[in-house]
Amino acid sequence: MKVLISFFGLAYLFSWIIWLPLYLPAFGLRDLPVFPFHHALGGLGPLLAAFACIGIFEGKKGMYQLLKQCFYSGPSIYVLIALFSPFILAISAEGINYLISGNPFDPAALLHSREFPEFNLLNIFIYNLIFFGFGEEVGWRGFALPRLQSKFNALNSGLILTVFWAVWHWPLFLYRPGYTNMEFAEIFGWIFSLLTGSVLLSWLYNSSGYSILICAIFHSTIDIAFTADFSGQQQMNYMGFLITLWGILTIVIFKPKNLSNKERLKINSEYSK
Repeated sequence: MKVLISFFGLAYLFSWIIWLPLYLPAFGLRDLPVFPFHHALGGLGPLLAAFACIGIFEGKKGMYQLLKQCFYSGPSIYVLIALFSPFILAISAEGINYLISGNPFDPAALLHSREFPEFNLLNIFIYNLIFFGFGEEVGWRGFALPRLQSKFNALNSGLILTVFWAVWHWPLFLYRPGYTNMEFAEIFGWIFSLLTGSVLLSWLYNSSGYSILICAIFHSTIDIAFTADFSGQQQMNYMGFLITLWGILTIVIFKPKNLSNKERLKINSEYSK
């Protein structure tokens, strides 16, 4: 487990150091410079940690394999799922909200981001794909998941990974809008959403032939759907319900062992022990 401990430690170290100027004001320290898109830069921590560990423990062969997975698109069906399923879920949630509450049906809200209202859909997709799609998924699914799967089944690997993934977000609760005012019940719901996302991302990774690209695309589009400029909270609640249902069905259909119709990827080496 030496390599996994090293990876998680470095992922925290890189991201938390980058985010220092953003969360230190919570402790009364306000003198460090903050750069444009500073939060996004911290999203690259897991990617940097993955390549650092590959370089230290496995060398050029491991580096080549990881890069290959970053650009491997896998079967086209999974590309389509990664690209469009979050938007289908969001539109469905908007429709449910309209039917139940009578609020205006506004799927065009998906074209706008609450965080970056000046961005169009392509801008926000590229932003999310680089900093949080590849920035996170090269580490979480590309590096950590197959090494966890060498010791545990796919579902348990996803559950364990969720714990480390959740802890990685810790500084955001000190400065990030939407996190700083979370109450206990909301934090529980947020952790559950990470768990559901971990299940779906594990399924996409194992089923697609271990495509980091597909996981990065899905991470980006699901972030877009959850940060869309909808008028109220109910749409997000309905979307959370729908994605949770999807996650449960994925476990039932594809089974916990592999979360796939094929054998899960395991990386066995002296460094994964």
